[in-house]
Amino acid sequence: MTDIVDLDRYSLDKLESAEGQALIKDCQKALSRDGMFNLPGLIRPRMLEQMVDEVLPIIKSSSFTHRRRHNVYFLPEIEGLDPEHPALTEFETANHTVCADQIPDSALIKLYLWPPLADFLAAVMQKPALYPMDDPLACLNVMAYRSGEALNWHFDRSEFTTTLLLQAPDSGGNFEYRTGLRSDQDPNYEGVGAFLQHRNPDRKELTVEPGTLNVFRGKNTLHRVTQVEGSRDRIISVLSYYQYEGARFSDEENLGFYGRKAD
Repeated sequence: MTDIVDLDRYSLDKLESAEGQALIKDCQKALSRDGMFNLPGLIRPRMLEQMVDEVLPIIKSSSFTHRRRHNVYFLPEIEGLDPEHPALTEFETANHTVCADQIPDSALIKLYLWPPLADFLAAVMQKPALYPMDDPLACLNVMAYRSGEALNWHFDRSEFTTTLLLQAPDSGGNFEYRTGLRSDQDPNYEGVGAFLQHRNPDRKELTVEPGTLNVFRGKNTLHRVTQVEGSRDRIISVLSYYQYEGARFSDEENLGFYGRKAD
């Protein structure tokens, strides 16, 4: 794995060492403070170039175009909330998705299935263990955003999201987020609606370089990726881990996200 991951900088393979424990503690502090942590330069430059080369032909020839209008909750309605409420403002999201079964021998799959990565994430997130999904479509996705496309405002369904930026666009494609708008106890629909109407513009922006692993707690943090501009796609990989073995999407979910069922 040393040809893929900069293990001199990040001791993911030696979590019990002093360096490994220091890395875990630093990431936990960042996660507590910012709701996320980043590992810049995790992927070696030559391997990052190979990862892009492996996925680009698939993106161009056989990616699934996922285009939808949605509110920040990805729900058709919310009980007790007027359909015209500002919190239910709709946006459009569009991307072009490649699934894990389309790149079975890629370096990305090798990284995803590497046990020390899941062990590291579990240690930082203070979970007993994390496991790769047993779903050949949903376990790892590569998403390309072309000029004029964006991942619009939303809350995540999962507790945390793990992404690896493979390629930055010419311009745009910025990650923006707003913390403190809601909690598990308080949905704060008025605050969410005000923000979406630009009456509460207190948002932050994160710029990451390709090769950076980002772990983000987006369940209660509103976030988006702004519209991409230029001829160079924004390409990002999403790595999905669960606290139990054998996790799979339903056929309905796979059809909705990828246009097909898993074998």
